[in-house]
Amino acid sequence: MFSHMMVGSNDLDKAKVFYDALFESQGGKPGILDPKGRLVYAHNGAVFLVTKPIDGNAATIGNGSTIGFAMATTDAANAWHAAGEKAGGTPIEDPPGWREGGGMKLYLAYLRDPDGNKLCALCRG
Repeated sequence: MFSHMMVGSNDLDKAKVFYDALFESQGGKPGILDPKGRLVYAHNGAVFLVTKPIDGNAATIGNGSTIGFAMATTDAANAWHAAGEKAGGTPIEDPPGWREGGGMKLYLAYLRDPDGNKLCALCRG
């Protein structure tokens, strides 16, 4: 359904360190800077971009927004979380672990990136 996801950043150098660590923890490649100055990550058929806002204003986080990254295993989610924390991310909510509700069992690991965007690694049980 989705073609891509994009978040804003006020410091692309710091964002690159953070997102390179996340994607590399899952076997992805470091981001590339495209001709428009955006960081581009392509992995497992999806595209994720990080950019300075084109209107020239500061990047701000989306209140209530979460971007979820699908993980094949709980080990992958834990590696993603550890790599993100080491690269400047902030752990939020409960520690990585299983959550159950509404007939679903999900392994979730939450971080905020250096600009405050809320991210989640998700592995289905």
